Amino acid sequence: MAEAFVITVDGPSGAGKGTTSAALARQLGFHLLDSGALYRLTGLAARRAGVDMADAEALGEVARTLPVEFVSAEQGVRVELGGDDVGAAIRTEQAGMDASTVGAVPQVRAALLQCQRDFAKAPGLVADGRDMGTTVFPAAPLKIYLTASAEQRARRRLLQLQEKHGGDLSEQYPQILADIKARDQQDSKRASSPLKPAADAVVIDSSDMGIDAVLAQILGLYQRCQVDGGSM
Repeated sequence: MAEAFVITVDGPSGAGKGTTSAALARQLGFHLLDSGALYRLTGLAARRAGVDMADAEALGEVARTLPVEFVSAEQGVRVELGGDDVGAAIRTEQAGMDASTVGAVPQVRAALLQCQRDFAKAPGLVADGRDMGTTVFPAAPLKIYLTASAEQRARRRLLQLQEKHGGDLSEQYPQILADIKARDQQDSKRASSPLKPAADAVVIDSSDMGIDAVLAQILGLYQRCQVDGGSM
């Protein structure tokens, strides 16, 4: 079987990793790994089971026995936990904070490591996360670190909430910004796989870029990899 070409897309929450990775996978015909969903699912499963979020061993066991399934659907991919569609439940602010909490637990990261690596199948994989290039796929030929200012990421999140709920929610901006900064701090300071660019990653700041411009830049890098024999 042909070896899978892996593109890793790491970076902080709100930088556009999910949208960019999904578009990139569609354009290249690659598989997609949303690693953040696995951590959100672990946090959700732990809460549903009444597991103490400070119990590292119990959280690790939840991750090892996670009854997750990604099901292809008309509107993309449906995420199921124990047969329940939890696509909306894992996209809440609480689920995001829980993902950051369980993601700092070495037992959880170890349990999910092989699960993530198993997504790498021909013809290729776009892996979206926070440690894809540093820990999960350190030999990936193309590594992207997609970032943006905390202020811009907070504005994007505010727009998403306003589109979803309607009305002017601008009074929520300070709290959204504070939450993003708190999560950045937690993710970058954790002992296990802290958030940081891989040494050979290409850093792209999307603060003043649209998705099309970001996608075009990554596709250009991919083409260079192909010309150079599979690596940057």
